[in-house]
Amino acid sequence: MRERIGYAAWIAGVAQFFVVHGIVESAWTRPAYSWARNNISDLGNVHCGLRTWPESRYICSPGHGLMNGSFIVLGVLLVVGLVLTGGTGRTGGDGGARGGVLWRGGRVAALSRTLLAGGGAGFVLIGLAPTDVHTGLHVVGAALLMGAGNAGLVLAGSGLADRVPRPLRRAAGLLGTAALLAFGLFLSGHYLGLGMGGMERVAAYPLLCWVAALGLWGVALRAGRARAPVAEGRAGGDRVGPGPAGG
Repeated sequence: MRERIGYAAWIAGVAQFFVVHGIVESAWTRPAYSWARNNISDLGNVHCGLRTWPESRYICSPGHGLMNGSFIVLGVLLVVGLVLTGGTGRTGGDGGARGGVLWRGGRVAALSRTLLAGGGAGFVLIGLAPTDVHTGLHVVGAALLMGAGNAGLVLAGSGLADRVPRPLRRAAGLLGTAALLAFGLFLSGHYLGLGMGGMERVAAYPLLCWVAALGLWGVALRAGRARAPVAEGRAGGDRVGPGPAGG
């Protein structure tokens, strides 16, 4: 149950973020919010006005309070999921982890979880410190998210137990590497035709998509295991025992 709640926390955190993103984005009217032109955290800016860094754009987000709350909820649920799914166990003879654990034992897995938790803390800090109110703290939060979080994603490819499907483990390393490269391009102002907001999303969203996919896999796996004993019990109840001896 503990592990299942952790998986569900990841799914709920990512889902509510994108739902709230859409709601707050739709309230932005002057001019229309653009995924290419605007940063994600522009939706959380408290004040309306022209911003010139890192690109010139007009910002006015009536739903900034809702968006900042969503950032905080997302970060908290990411960390909660890591804590609840963070158990490790001994490995079997085939090198796979035994039992219901998600991670391998060892330093790589521990460092991966720590860095991913840093990414979650980054979301919380972004929500608590809107960029037009506490710029310095907001930048620290963004660095934790796109720097530490993506580094943790890279290491997750090696830190996850063998019971996790290979595509999910490989995707972690590939997505984390791509996101770190995108973060570097974003910081250097090279957007490759995607725009400032587009490149930022390439740096930030792979972590969310992967966490949601891992959560869906975990929930489906646990649901399958819960049904298996029930099916076995029903099969046993349907068996016909030997009848009484005839006269």
